[in-house]
Amino acid sequence: MKLSRRSILLGTGSLPFAIASLRTGALAQTAPAAQNAEVPPVLFVHGNGDYDALWMTTLWRMESNGVARDRMAAINFTDPLARSDDKVEQAGRSSTEDQRRELAAAIAELKRRTGAARVALVGSSRGGYAIRNVIRNGGAGDVSHAVLCGTPNHGVFATDDQLGNEFNGRGAFLRGLNEGESEVTPGAAFLTLRSDGMDKYAQADGRFIGKPGTPTGVTNEGPELKGATNLVLGALDHREVAFHPRAFREIYKFIAGREPARIAIVPARSVSLSGRVTGTPGGVPTNRPVVGATVEIFRIDSETGERWGEAVHKSQTGAGGRWGRAHVDPDWSLEFVLTTPDAPTTHIYRSPFPRSSDVVHLRPARPLGAADKDAGAVVIMSRPRGYFGLPRDVVLLDGKEPADVKPGVPTDSAATLRLPAAEVGRNVVAEFGEERIVARAWPASENRIAIAELTY
Repeated sequence: MKLSRRSILLGTGSLPFAIASLRTGALAQTAPAAQNAEVPPVLFVHGNGDYDALWMTTLWRMESNGVARDRMAAINFTDPLARSDDKVEQAGRSSTEDQRRELAAAIAELKRRTGAARVALVGSSRGGYAIRNVIRNGGAGDVSHAVLCGTPNHGVFATDDQLGNEFNGRGAFLRGLNEGESEVTPGAAFLTLRSDGMDKYAQADGRFIGKPGTPTGVTNEGPELKGATNLVLGALDHREVAFHPRAFREIYKFIAGREPARIAIVPARSVSLSGRVTGTPGGVPTNRPVVGATVEIFRIDSETGERWGEAVHKSQTGAGGRWGRAHVDPDWSLEFVLTTPDAPTTHIYRSPFPRSSDVVHLRPARPLGAADKDAGAVVIMSRPRGYFGLPRDVVLLDGKEPADVKPGVPTDSAATLRLPAAEVGRNVVAEFGEERIVARAWPASENRIAIAELTY
């Protein structure tokens, strides 16, 4: 039976395992029963090149199910991008040991703050490596649950070259984590969440990592672990298996021992926002603070993208790179204007924020390049918590499917529209599924870029 994406994600259709199939390896562990117990503190761990802001919607869903915000944390690795060779220093990048050390410190801090003996860990992609590394190397007693979402546990590739790369399934790092009859460390309950063929980092052909036609040595089952509870979440992509509502259900159920009371985010009556400004020195994304950045926030018309009056917030970042706090209504569409040294002025358009957040992090847009030299305006549609899948998804930028989004396995999280000078100042509609953002086209001649940043 062939099911539509809507059927897979909403749970309709006659085959329940099309929604989430369960695979358990030898010595599989189950999560401790917690029907009447308080949910343990939860620490969320982001992936390669990312930041803790990606967990924003998951934090909101947790709060909507009664989990107090002060019993949750999300780590922001200093240098989130992996080295080419784990043992060779590389500017702006981190080793597996760097990540293990930072995560161990974050666990200790969450335990101290909450008084809990153990915490639950939830990791996306590379974040699962740090979780496994901590647990295997002395941290098992601190962790009750480990949820690994799209983590390439057997590598993005498994070959005899680049053996120093942590993503090589034949390299020393992953061989060390995976050795033994069981691939999980006793003491913590393990859950893996993976895609059914739509994860670009769990593919047999190397075209998704720049080597078309070359076997990777891994399969769609690469994120699974012997000894863990392994769930397959249908047609979700590499990021969605961490941040999609479907993933939230499994994360919550595994940690709490019961179904969530609700999947939808419950709006708050008032919203306050804050975050950090970070940069990409030399093109490398880091979570190091940018000092002296200016952040302005405008309320905008959701249908035209035009501003409603003066800025509702303006601040400048200090040594910690933090901006805010801004107070807004939960039904306001917003434009963030980020001005930083040595980067384009970035106009970030967002859907309304239904709840407060202190992880509204901002990074300036990439510099205007050769491809933009003849453009009057550049507008980027960005989806940080997932990829654009064609024909899986409805993806429209300025009324058309973006030409730079490849069909098939979802691999692209951004699409770019370049407009002639005569069209500077008009609005541009970005649509993904049911989320709709209206941005304005700012003049590239003034070193400005607009980003329509999707929340879902």
